[in-house]
Amino acid sequence: MDRYKKKSKVKKGLFHIGAFILANIIITMCISIPLVVYGPLENIREYYITTAMTTLSHKYLATMLFSQDEIDKVMAKNKIEDDKNSTVNDISVEEDKPAMSEAVTSPYDGTELIDISNGKYKGYVLIIKDPKRVTLGIPDTIGKSGKKLEDIVKQEGAIAGINAGGFQDDNGVGNGGTPLGVVIHNGKVLYGKENKKYEMVGFNESGILVLGNYTLSEMRDLKIKEAITFFPYLIVDGEPTIKSGNGGWGIAPRTAIGQRKDGSIVMLVIDGRQILSPGATLKEVQDILLKYDVYNATNLDGGASTIMYYKDKIVNKPSSSDTGRYLPSAFIIK
Repeated sequence: MDRYKKKSKVKKGLFHIGAFILANIIITMCISIPLVVYGPLENIREYYITTAMTTLSHKYLATMLFSQDEIDKVMAKNKIEDDKNSTVNDISVEEDKPAMSEAVTSPYDGTELIDISNGKYKGYVLIIKDPKRVTLGIPDTIGKSGKKLEDIVKQEGAIAGINAGGFQDDNGVGNGGTPLGVVIHNGKVLYGKENKKYEMVGFNESGILVLGNYTLSEMRDLKIKEAITFFPYLIVDGEPTIKSGNGGWGIAPRTAIGQRKDGSIVMLVIDGRQILSPGATLKEVQDILLKYDVYNATNLDGGASTIMYYKDKIVNKPSSSDTGRYLPSAFIIK
């Protein structure tokens, strides 16, 4: 009998603890929701609205608390002016740079990983001095499914990489097999339609990062060798595209890529949807890239897709799983 009484006391104790935690959650929500909606902290309200409205399936978190007029005003205030194409001739890349095998003794020479974590988020910047080492990695299973970043890197014999373009992701369970927008690899168009303009993130034959709204014909004229579609552009010809507000995409995990005027490539990832790292705004990403003297830069697929691989391991902590999601493309370093 004593044993059953002890079990009963334990169950009652656990019930009271659970009830206490639930009550605190409810109280916190009752206090925080009115604070977000009616409180004086405008930045919190804007972060909340822009974060909710840029998700695929959770816009209701904003629409159930705010009128459409309020939402429209916030989104308009936090817009990005990225309708300008980058200028190719502004970037200087050494045409006669020796092959990697002649110039370095280790495949990691000419690369530098920097921890940019602070009290708001955890993140990393990877700098690659020779832009010609950066290319696209496309899963050999594309059209059926994508691959994890580590597998793409190994498939291509590369040393590092980040996730790149977006993909069809119905209900958040897409397998990365169907890319969205244009995909060009080794000069060959894998996905894309003639006479349609795409928001292109591409590298030409000289290793110059090219950003702009182009048709496939125009991409051929620009001698684009590798390209995917993603947006928004964050820096174009040295000018930040976010002039006010946070960029309108809220707080989330982020991936970005940019290029300095000397040709060096800067890759960035910031963890998100975690207690110690909720994520970053596009304005914060833009500011980091400007700090590293980036001249042209763009946002890449973020959220659960954000991931970086370097020196035989995943550097960051993806919000989806320890090994990340299945991807249709990655920017890799050979």
